[in-house]
Amino acid sequence: MSQQTLNQTEKRAAVALASVFGIRMLGLFLIMPVLAIYARDYPDYSAFLMGATLGAYGLTQALLQIPMGMLSDRWGRRPVIILGLLVFILGSVVAAQADSLLGVAIGRAIQGLGAVAAAILALAADVSREQQRTKVMAIIGMCIGLAFAVAMVAGPLLGSWLGLAGIFWFTAATGVLGIVVLVASVPQVQTQTARRDALPVASELRSLLKHGQLWQLNVGVFVLHAVLTAWFITLPTQLQQAGFEPATHAWFYLPTLVASIAVMVPMIIRSSRTDNQVFWFRLALLMLCIGVALADMLGASAVVLVAALVIFFAGFNYLEASLPSFLTRIAPAGSKGSASGLYATSQFLGAFIGGSTGGWVLQTYQSTGLGILSLTLLGCWLVLTLWMKNPKAVTNVALNLGHLAETQRSELNQRLLQVTGVEEVRYAPDDQISYLKVDKKQYDEETVQGLLQAHEPAK
Repeated sequence: MSQQTLNQTEKRAAVALASVFGIRMLGLFLIMPVLAIYARDYPDYSAFLMGATLGAYGLTQALLQIPMGMLSDRWGRRPVIILGLLVFILGSVVAAQADSLLGVAIGRAIQGLGAVAAAILALAADVSREQQRTKVMAIIGMCIGLAFAVAMVAGPLLGSWLGLAGIFWFTAATGVLGIVVLVASVPQVQTQTARRDALPVASELRSLLKHGQLWQLNVGVFVLHAVLTAWFITLPTQLQQAGFEPATHAWFYLPTLVASIAVMVPMIIRSSRTDNQVFWFRLALLMLCIGVALADMLGASAVVLVAALVIFFAGFNYLEASLPSFLTRIAPAGSKGSASGLYATSQFLGAFIGGSTGGWVLQTYQSTGLGILSLTLLGCWLVLTLWMKNPKAVTNVALNLGHLAETQRSELNQRLLQVTGVEEVRYAPDDQISYLKVDKKQYDEETVQGLLQAHEPAK
């Protein structure tokens, strides 16, 4: 089988796991464009409680993101994913049957307890070869983005047909579908991945928290999702005030999302062809600021909101796609799993803080205060980018050395450091794997393969 293309097992697994991940994220995203409208029907409604409900899943997701990933290494990927989906279904049912907004918030928090992202990504790594792992992960990433876009359109439609409780019953059904897809479509394999590329390692977390550039990315994704969640506290009602009935909001989101993608794609292409990616990063941040300022500071006319959404989501989608790429390039060799765990924790914590704090600010200072909060957070992030460096075009390579003797491994790792394009070599004794960070433009793969063959034990 060619090393350049996905084989049938990898294709099947990539599509199935992307579907499971997308189904779960769809269930979490569906209420974002409608909660601000339907939450008012509950007797205990307040802007603060509505915001806390919107972001409640983020708190529990952040708390369990790393532990659930580690647990999948002990219990197995499938049992942890199935357990997480069952908890997600339970939270959906609790929210659907709730007769108070507080009950809905509790249901959302239970949904977040089913934190299976790390286990799904680890399983994706298990079923794919190292050469094809990036493609499999990219398919899953695209499905997550698609889930958000679908939620923006499907949420208002489902809300108008089924109400908020109906949306939660629908998400419970999607959780059942996710389990069926996992069991029926994901092939059974033995763990074959370099674990540190997929899962967090407890002993690394403290040192990575002190890593300056990773810290900047974690703060950045925290702000990005805090602002996104805070914005949806007011956006649905702003659309109502602009003359859009809730049932028609889907047809407002659809063209604006398409237009924002049309703006975002050329940005990604241009930035990939330059060594000054920080410039495009800052430009995307400025677009977020402009979008927030238009929506929250200049009124709620239809024209202003259309412009605000296109500009905001063009910047948001660019950053959402670029931040993981930055993280992969910056994370130390063999620490991608740990760095990704901290990154995801920051992302979900941002959603919780953005929702709860944003709700309180809206309740106290109205939408103008919420706009000032969002602009302040984005401004702080923009200042942090002054210390941001353009990452090198590097990638990670994992070499399994379990078949070599201790002296052979040591000698091989020393020689690997001298190969053109190899910038870092890190050997993990527990995995018996050497993790390389290599310059994609200069990496001499033939020399590395030659060294591996030279150190093969005699048969």
